[in-house]
Amino acid sequence: MEYAQLKPGRRFAPLHSLLYYSQRIVTYPTLRRLVVRALSAAVRLRQGAGRELHAATPAEEAALMDLHLSGYAPLGNLLDSGQCDDIRGWLADKLLIDRDCERAGFTLAQRPDAVRVADYHLRDVIACPHILALANSPALLGLAARYMACKPTISALGLRWSFPVPGDNSALQAFHRDSEDWRYLKVLVYLTDVDDGAGPHVYLHGSHLTQAPMRLRFYSDSEITNAHSADMLLTAIGTRGFCFAVDTAGIHKGTAPALQPRLMLQIQYSLLPSYAYRYAPERYQGPLVLDPYINRLILRPVASPG
Repeated sequence: MEYAQLKPGRRFAPLHSLLYYSQRIVTYPTLRRLVVRALSAAVRLRQGAGRELHAATPAEEAALMDLHLSGYAPLGNLLDSGQCDDIRGWLADKLLIDRDCERAGFTLAQRPDAVRVADYHLRDVIACPHILALANSPALLGLAARYMACKPTISALGLRWSFPVPGDNSALQAFHRDSEDWRYLKVLVYLTDVDDGAGPHVYLHGSHLTQAPMRLRFYSDSEITNAHSADMLLTAIGTRGFCFAVDTAGIHKGTAPALQPRLMLQIQYSLLPSYAYRYAPERYQGPLVLDPYINRLILRPVASPG
């Protein structure tokens, strides 16, 4: 996903900037909740209540409760090993983009040694087997709809490699908060086995309920561990296909891998578009019948013949 230029300069997007910073400056949790209620009611009025997305099993209701109380909810292995193999096979010859340094695209086999974090282009993510089906599955859309209290929007979709590289970590691998929308959640899926040596995701329990500073910043490991007990830090470890939901308005990080690289899928659901991004929906001609509203930011409809 390409970031929008939110500060004056080349390709400055003033409307994006206004809409993005309007939700950043409202830091009081009670006031934010009031705005969320009004926005979700407006979406329900325009798009319907999305009741078909709200049915849930007891396990899914428990995941929703975890998400509300903790900010983190494990969802189990929603992809099997065969599906993970399909994804890895599809990506073998696709180009990666270095997130920390401007350089030409490269395949996984051609990765320069200095690359720490790299993403695939959205068009390859969309065409990749199983990705859109999972992002639009009843279980995930239902969880997002219940968390948003309205029909959700897929506002980001990405596949990212993180590699073990000596030296300073990427800024993307330090504790921080996100500020994507008034309310949103991310569903993260490991596509490689992730243990302590492969850079697990770490989340500070309940931090999504605390007031964020207006100016977002990074937190050192010592700053977090000195202020909070060890049992407040939730570490997501699992085999490939393991999936979990997080409200990344809370404090979190993707740990830098120490031994093995990590491939992870990220699906973001939100109330509104995330105005931090410059959207360029890709053409989709696959077999899935997908809700055009939910997918409008990442997919553009194919014109009917004639």
